Amino acid sequence: MRRFVLPAVFSTIFLALLLVAGCTAEQVVEQELPPEETDQTGLLIFTANGEEFIREGFVCKDGWSLSFDHAYVTLASVSAFQTDPPFETDLGWEFEDLIQGRVDLGGVLTVDLASPDADPAVVGEAEAVPSGRYNAIYWEMVRATGGPADGFVVLLVGTAEKNGETVDFEIGLDREVAYLGGEYVGDERKGILQAGGSATVEMTFHFDHLFGDFDEDPDDDINMEALGFGPMAALAVDGTLAVSLSDLESMLAADDFELLVAVMTHLAHVGEGHALAAFLE
Repeated sequence: MRRFVLPAVFSTIFLALLLVAGCTAEQVVEQELPPEETDQTGLLIFTANGEEFIREGFVCKDGWSLSFDHAYVTLASVSAFQTDPPFETDLGWEFEDLIQGRVDLGGVLTVDLASPDADPAVVGEAEAVPSGRYNAIYWEMVRATGGPADGFVVLLVGTAEKNGETVDFEIGLDREVAYLGGEYVGDERKGILQAGGSATVEMTFHFDHLFGDFDEDPDDDINMEALGFGPMAALAVDGTLAVSLSDLESMLAADDFELLVAVMTHLAHVGEGHALAAFLE
């Protein structure tokens, strides 16, 4: 059984999730409702979004122009919750007393956030789930066990260009992380499921937290807390960079590697809403 670097009481909440982490992507729906409400159901769609940074590319903090052919993330133990009162991250991981209902998306699922169709990418769907307001979401980034991202939780494939220099890169990260976020924060409301309708919940990945953003002030937190691409570009050989996290641990300066690892704990959000994060053992 997977062990969390989390409070023990929270691990108990997600015991059922962890037991299905390697199963097929079938849905498991659990919620206690009065009999007269059991027909009040709809379709809940789970999505993952790398935003325009990944789909369209961007210039990172140190002037490298990045474009992505693929940005694979592998997800497991994905669950949406109805909570009352609404979950806020300052409550911490121990929120079981707030849970009014839960929808679990079983399986280990890899999506490509750089796909033109990933606006956002559909991770899975749960049919005939109770209507209501899904205002909390939990998920894990885990190592893929097959396919193009085998062995990695995140695999970025693309090209970087700066001042006539080109680097073709494959960057694989393999530290597994659990996230817990509240209601979607953005220009639209998500997670509100009407009977007979559909609603979306989203896991959002902010890759500008890894590389920074040239359009923002150098002293902005988004750049001060980001690695950028320059330290990785310096490791390229003949215009090619193919590295794993273990490679980077031995090749990057210690401070740069620590910064890279720290980014993984704030890479994921719910829209613009922050999520709790903890590495898994």
